[in-house]
Amino acid sequence: MKILLADDHDLVRDTLAAFLEMADDIEVATVADLDTACAAIAKQGDFDLVLLDYEMPGMNGLEGLRRAIELSEGKPVAVMSGTAPKSVAQDALGYGAIGFIPKTMGAKSLINVVNFMAAGEVFVPIKFMTESPVSGLRSLNKSLSARELDVLGGLCRGLANKEIARELEL
Repeated sequence: MKILLADDHDLVRDTLAAFLEMADDIEVATVADLDTACAAIAKQGDFDLVLLDYEMPGMNGLEGLRRAIELSEGKPVAVMSGTAPKSVAQDALGYGAIGFIPKTMGAKSLINVVNFMAAGEVFVPIKFMTESPVSGLRSLNKSLSARELDVLGGLCRGLANKEIARELEL
């Protein structure tokens, strides 16, 4: 199976590629931006799966996904992100992505997910799609001190560091 992995972070890209290539039947080509990914798709055109980082140069939100899907001529294209909310995952599926991979996913699952999507099956982690943003805030709330919550409150109100310091008499 041939995979095109597009991510602008060298460490992430190289680590994911090395991990995927540990599987016997996976060959990975890597690029750092959407334009290079589109050129590779147009030139080679035989990728079984294309994985695109949501926030890499050239993506312009999900517009880059649309370009890659058009060039892939029916081959599966998926989006990866470490920060995108579930609404982005939903929109990506609506635009025709075969899946959404949060970069918080465990490495052991990655090969199974890649094989699943390359076979034409849609993948989005249930936990990612059903987790409430409020539940994440509750766990954060428990791990922060009262002073840290005060600082966070100032940040959420858009205050600059100096303004927060003055307000909290720091």
